[in-house]
Amino acid sequence: MLQDRARIHVRAGAGGDGGTSFRREAHVPRGGPDGGDGGRGGAVIVVCDEALRDLQAVARRSHYAAGRGGNGAGALRHGANGADLEIAVPPGTEIDSREEAGERSGRRWELLAHGQRATVARGGAGGKGNKRFATATRQAPRFAERGLTGEEGWLELRLKLLADVGLVGMPNAGKSSLLARLTRAVPKVAEYPFTTLSPVLGVLEGDERQLVVADIPGLIEGASQGAGLGDDFLAHVERTSLLVHVLDLAPELSAGEGSDPRANHATIERELAAHDERLARLPRVLALSKADLVTAERACAAVAEWQQRLGADVPVIATSSATGAGIEQLAGELQRRVPARAAGGADARDSLVGPLATGAAGAARAGGSGAGGAAEEELAEHVVLRPAAQAGFSVQRLGPRSFAVNGSGIERLVGRYDIENEDAMAYVAERLRRIGVLRALQAEGFRSGDELQIAGVSVELDPGAAA
Repeated sequence: MLQDRARIHVRAGAGGDGGTSFRREAHVPRGGPDGGDGGRGGAVIVVCDEALRDLQAVARRSHYAAGRGGNGAGALRHGANGADLEIAVPPGTEIDSREEAGERSGRRWELLAHGQRATVARGGAGGKGNKRFATATRQAPRFAERGLTGEEGWLELRLKLLADVGLVGMPNAGKSSLLARLTRAVPKVAEYPFTTLSPVLGVLEGDERQLVVADIPGLIEGASQGAGLGDDFLAHVERTSLLVHVLDLAPELSAGEGSDPRANHATIERELAAHDERLARLPRVLALSKADLVTAERACAAVAEWQQRLGADVPVIATSSATGAGIEQLAGELQRRVPARAAGGADARDSLVGPLATGAAGAARAGGSGAGGAAEEELAEHVVLRPAAQAGFSVQRLGPRSFAVNGSGIERLVGRYDIENEDAMAYVAERLRRIGVLRALQAEGFRSGDELQIAGVSVELDPGAAA
């Protein structure tokens, strides 16, 4: 069964801690600090692999983690960078990062061509070793930075098949039989009524090129709102460049329930338009299936009637998967009407959703032609813009002699150092003074010995010593 959805949690590697070390060699008195920097954490990268056909391999695991950066050491030895983690997905995969609650936010990628890469979680930066903090007035720093944590979060992966032609229609309209006749695909075909449970792909061989044809599971009324299976599989026709509407020529004689072909046709067209307006504008071919169940006169009359109803822009062909009637005519029509640039799903321009980020439109236009390392630069990253968190910091009085400082930058600064290390906290106090935090605290009445909380951690600061 085709696995076209997956939900995974990714975590990039944390950066390594900087080293605290001093040079100790014979005949080298007071060698000074020589702690190396920590390595950068590994990133989580999603790679497009044309050898894959669905997301089954990805869905087997729910958590993916990249390698952590190595810690710095003495003799200016820097820690190794963490190993990147690559997750292979098939072409046509859409990746969406979102928050668990509230409105949708985050980034979105679409991988359409083999070799395209998307960094979905960046590794944390490594900490600086104590050598980096040596100055003329601080010649023996006994502290170093800690590495930053890597990005992490949940991702929604959804596969949208890269087919040139999509076969759509009501259940039991004859789509699977038609696909088996047009291509070498072997979908399930039986004499009793049933509907295909997952899309099936086949390759239509031509003299000069091949076309990928997808049998989309049967749609019913209300599919665009989730009725039946249609809501899950309507997305698979979004990237097709031509739709073949398969209509049972004589539903009252078929194994399924009898109904009016006009009503069936109107239902499918209505659901396609409700799902995506682009689908309503796609070129059409109407294939009247099961022509062997009616007389030749009735088949010809039906073709003429539908041709008059739909106009000259929509070819109408009577087909029979049992006898092969009309199959070659339909195959030739598909070869003529599918644009050459879209054959094989290689062109991504019509498939990409319009990018919201400035400058991404140019990347989107080139997204389908890249491969290998160059593809990463050409991949369009779609960013959902939302109000940013308030920059800077704020001071809050918690009690008579208790204060708190809030702000992402301040919290990150304190988190990178050991609060038990006096030298480190003296450096942090100096940084806070330069930023203006101590001035703001003193304006609120902060004095030496008062309790101060930053990022939920109690910190001891002496305003007089920092000044």
